[in-house]
Amino acid sequence: MAEPAWVKELPVAITILDRQGVILGMNEKAASAFAAGGGADLIGKSSLECHPEPARSKLQRLLAEPETNVYTIEKAGVKKLICQTPWYQDGSFSGVVELSIVLPAEVPHFVRE
Repeated sequence: MAEPAWVKELPVAITILDRQGVILGMNEKAASAFAAGGGADLIGKSSLECHPEPARSKLQRLLAEPETNVYTIEKAGVKKLICQTPWYQDGSFSGVVELSIVLPAEVPHFVRE
């Protein structure tokens, strides 16, 4: 899957899955984040095999019933926002995009009306 030039070095990990959970593409940040598991060599492989339970079951549900799943994690002192959301082609559900964004320790929250 070809990616726009700006996506390549975006400091946000982007992983694109098809409807079966096969990894179609990832940018440099995602390949680096998943280096221990194979990095860019994971393209063409099932992402379901990379997820332990209960994350595997949750991803299977997202692939079966498209919806957005957003949460934060902390690993090795790094806090991240994870957003798994459906993507569409010509109006048809085509898979899931996962965005992983490193967050500062404190994130300001603004209510705008």
